[in-house]
Amino acid sequence: MNTSMLGPMSDADGLEEGTAQQLDFDKLGTIGRSGHRVVPVVLQEADSGEVLFVGYANEEAFRMTLELGSAVLYSTSREEIWHKGATSGDTLSLVDVRVNCEQNSLLYRVHRDGGGACHTLDRDDATRESCYYRIATSPNDLAFVN
Repeated sequence: MNTSMLGPMSDADGLEEGTAQQLDFDKLGTIGRSGHRVVPVVLQEADSGEVLFVGYANEEAFRMTLELGSAVLYSTSREEIWHKGATSGDTLSLVDVRVNCEQNSLLYRVHRDGGGACHTLDRDDATRESCYYRIATSPNDLAFVN
């Protein structure tokens, strides 16, 4: 069993595997202050409609997504292009890209090519299908989705 599932063990484990809410309400402010020229991207499983995660794309990542037919994003924390699944094998094949009315966000409708979409692992050490694996039960607490 993945012992990090038992609760917070470090700051990183607490953030990704814990049940205490640590919402980053300054994420967009941080991106703006850093000068990243990006738009938010919602990644959605095309058949089920499940939201897998939210990422960001700069112009290069957007163009690469269309050229490769696979989700490519821009990592604001690593400051680099990120082809989702290039190392894990959990790539996301592009069905289509939708643009919102104000042209300031994108929706990548995709199919999962591997076991999951999230970089975290579940209790069986398998890649989680989506990054939305916890429910807010109060302003301070989270619970794992069954």
